[in-house]
Amino acid sequence: QVQLVESGGGLVQPGGSLRLSCVVSGSIVSIYDISWYHQAPGKQREFVATITSGSRTDYTDSVKGRFTISRDNAENTVYLQMNNLKPEDTAVYSCNAIARAENCWGQGTQVTVSS
Repeated sequence: QVQLVESGGGLVQPGGSLRLSCVVSGSIVSIYDISWYHQAPGKQREFVATITSGSRTDYTDSVKGRFTISRDNAENTVYLQMNNLKPEDTAVYSCNAIARAENCWGQGTQVTVSS
């Protein structure tokens, strides 16, 4: 059974950067479509970015040009590089892996953007 563990969140000033990691264990990351979502308190979880098993990437409009999703097969890890962070990016960021009937989530990592 695949397991996902996110890390890399923290407190950053507006305009700063963070790199989130999603480490996949129990399987091989490259067979999954991996997506990042975020959720602020009292709000719905929202799609942020995805990288497919075929290495296609996609982003929600609000992060295009600021965030980059990537995969390191040797480390079995998907990254989300977040640049020029804004207060509205504040949320818990979670990664999601989908393959066939599998739909697995990590525990999330908190990102807070504040001056």
